[in-house]
Amino acid sequence: MANPGGGAVCNGNLHNHEKQSNGSQSGNCRRNGMTKEAQQNGKPHFYKPIVETFEEAPLYVMVFTYLGYALGTLFGHFRDFLRKWGIEKCNAAVEREEQKDFVPLYLDFENFFKRNIYMRIRDNWNRPICSAPGPRFDVMERVSDDYNWTFRFTGRIIKDVINMGSYNFLGSAGRYDESMRTVKDVLEAYGTGVASTRQEMGTLDKHKELEDLVAKFLNVEAAMVFGMGFATNSMNIPALVGKGCLILSDELNHTSLVLGARLSGATIRIFKHNNIENLEKLLREAVIYGQPRTHRAWKKILILVEGIYSMEGSIVHLPQIVALKNKYKAYLYIDEAHSIGAVGATGRGVVEFFGMDPRDVDVLMGTFTKSFGSSGGYIAGRKDLVDYLRVNSHSSVYATSMSPPISEQIIRSIKVLMGMDGTTQGLQRVQQLAKNTRYFRQRLREMGFIVYGNEESPVVPLLLYMPGKVAAFARHLLQRKIGVVVVGFPATPLAEARARFCVSAAHTREDLDTVLEALDELGDLLQLKYSRHRKSPRPELYNETSCELDD
Repeated sequence: MANPGGGAVCNGNLHNHEKQSNGSQSGNCRRNGMTKEAQQNGKPHFYKPIVETFEEAPLYVMVFTYLGYALGTLFGHFRDFLRKWGIEKCNAAVEREEQKDFVPLYLDFENFFKRNIYMRIRDNWNRPICSAPGPRFDVMERVSDDYNWTFRFTGRIIKDVINMGSYNFLGSAGRYDESMRTVKDVLEAYGTGVASTRQEMGTLDKHKELEDLVAKFLNVEAAMVFGMGFATNSMNIPALVGKGCLILSDELNHTSLVLGARLSGATIRIFKHNNIENLEKLLREAVIYGQPRTHRAWKKILILVEGIYSMEGSIVHLPQIVALKNKYKAYLYIDEAHSIGAVGATGRGVVEFFGMDPRDVDVLMGTFTKSFGSSGGYIAGRKDLVDYLRVNSHSSVYATSMSPPISEQIIRSIKVLMGMDGTTQGLQRVQQLAKNTRYFRQRLREMGFIVYGNEESPVVPLLLYMPGKVAAFARHLLQRKIGVVVVGFPATPLAEARARFCVSAAHTREDLDTVLEALDELGDLLQLKYSRHRKSPRPELYNETSCELDD
């Protein structure tokens, strides 16, 4: 197969695909953020320069972060001592008295962390929302009288909170309007549920219509849809690999991929995040040495990656990985849960983002929970792959089929994205999302925050590090009517707690400026501007480059 990036391949590395800044041309014609190389053998090749930042924090920040956890652990042990002797009431789950000689049912450290550190900042999670998750939503106010062990609602609704946490990338999840009438019609005709599995009496004409549309949208032979995005990974990977197979998994893969790999029974080896050299080393060793002890060749090798990594905001280095998988005859499974609809000139994910052929990826997986404002997931690719999964997938055999109104919502969203509704609204949303993403990321970097990820990724992690600042950050922003998601251990490394912003096409410039102004003030108040690569702190004007699509 021809090299998808157009560069010479040596040991799986694409030598002419170095990271470039937006200003570098390298002799190529640049248009709409896409670099077009000179024709080789009469065929043009396309690739997207990879521009990502993962700045390290200053040493003093890491010292104070670990010191904060050390003090929290020390006081946690002291409070456990007080609870043991009845001086302080223990609200945490404990082993029953008759099972005191059993091996503990609850993991000791995780239980310790939860009751002594997590509970102190628990009010920043699981906040009840009482409206559609649009660019603004309503939050039910709650307070705690026992240091976050329990909550009570005050009856007050916090109105018009700017939503910077939902994966509503294209603004598809919103209040009912006339464009959703087809969803209402399907609800009246089909009801709310199917009450059967796909292999029994749960396959509807709406499912067939949706699968044909997904295949057309992705430009592949066939697709199959499932009712739950998480189960699309965890229940289908075991149908593709098993004992005697090898899975090479990115260290930052989503839990659904990790669970699916473990359930498969295949041997799992982890490679460093987006590290092509490390992946090639594992591939070479797998081919040379084969299976442990017997040294027989692996039945198959499957590489598991994501399109956009939800905690880092980084994008998979797809051209290099495709080159490696072709060189070593491995299979590639890519999870586009966060990237489908969010990147690419027309929202077709990282395959389009890099200007590659969908046939270069063996298994295309994605979900409908983000850009499409619905639920469920899909597997797409060759027809024989999809036909195999229809028979062997655990989700197909045992799981209830996708609800008809849900199917119609996805159909409606994809048609808008493809322009089949007779408008350019879908394309405008994709362009607006890209514009908002670049603006938001650039302003954060100019203010002096450490921001992870690719410049085109609408998932924007802002590093907070210290556990005390995580709580203060979320609480202060909610007081300013800004809703954010803060993430810490165990979802991230212990010393890399962060806020994760999700930019949407539905956000207006006024919304983003309101958030940025609050972040600028809060960054000074909490001393969160750790970056040592600052530009001008307050740009007077942001000039957005005009963007035109290729004919």
